[in-house]
Amino acid sequence: MAKPDYQSLIDAETWDFIRATEAAYPACTVRMSIAEQRRIYDTMCRGFFQGYPGGITSEDRRIAGVACRVYPGAAPSVIYLHGGGFVVGGLHSHDDVCAEIRHRTGLSVIAVDYRLSPEHLHPAALDDALAVVRFAALAGPVVLAGDSAGGNLAAAVSGVLRGSGMVLGQVLIYAGLGGDIDAGSYIAHAFAPMLTREDVVFYADVRFAGGAGERDASAAPLQDSSFAGLPPTVAICAECDPVADDSRAYARRIAAAGGLAHWLEEPGLVHGYLRARRKVARAAASFTRICDAVTALATAEWPYGETR
Repeated sequence: MAKPDYQSLIDAETWDFIRATEAAYPACTVRMSIAEQRRIYDTMCRGFFQGYPGGITSEDRRIAGVACRVYPGAAPSVIYLHGGGFVVGGLHSHDDVCAEIRHRTGLSVIAVDYRLSPEHLHPAALDDALAVVRFAALAGPVVLAGDSAGGNLAAAVSGVLRGSGMVLGQVLIYAGLGGDIDAGSYIAHAFAPMLTREDVVFYADVRFAGGAGERDASAAPLQDSSFAGLPPTVAICAECDPVADDSRAYARRIAAAGGLAHWLEEPGLVHGYLRARRKVARAAASFTRICDAVTALATAEWPYGETR
């Protein structure tokens, strides 16, 4: 398999974003203590923080016993699950992303501060996400959205709640869904900028304390025995990302089971590109597609064709 030519695949402004990220969160960070990783990640997120659009507000509250940040807007609510490998991140890390989704869609957004590993191993994060979704859905069905680890959680929640009517649809952003780490994009993009195959393995080891729980469909949705009954799904991946194939495989399996699913690969983008949405044209265009997908699912529209 030929090595990807990242110099030609990735444009100049995306490289600027990559370098800025690496300066704030160097690759060696994953070999530091968990506390140090979180400190460095939090500092990086503050550096990339873009502020709120005019008129957007938020308030912190506990929902079903879980710390959340609510960006008030119209119904239905969007439940947002942040990325960070189940190890880093929280209400602060994706604060401006959630505020912008609220601004673009007009919908209420609820960001979930689910418990992190290694202090809280799987299924703690899933339990928290499920608790918030079940409570929020008492007021009406919700839309799920999440990036990276949060996309994994969204898909797992959809799997548990299939057939309940609680979930209108889900938007998964460069989600790792438990695909074969010895094949496809995991090998082709094993040394991609921003996320490597080694990083994926590291975070899985932390989440399961070195165990084999990642074969459980509640942690690895691609390992499910059935993809029937899942909500309409938009799965978006970055081209230069080891987990890219997971999005395509997941969408195809939903479609093969008779569901609605759309897969989209963003050319020349890398894992974590949401933070580049204000400075990188490709990331900005993708963020528009993400917000459009949330809006469409919230109104029970399906503007996409058949899954490729």
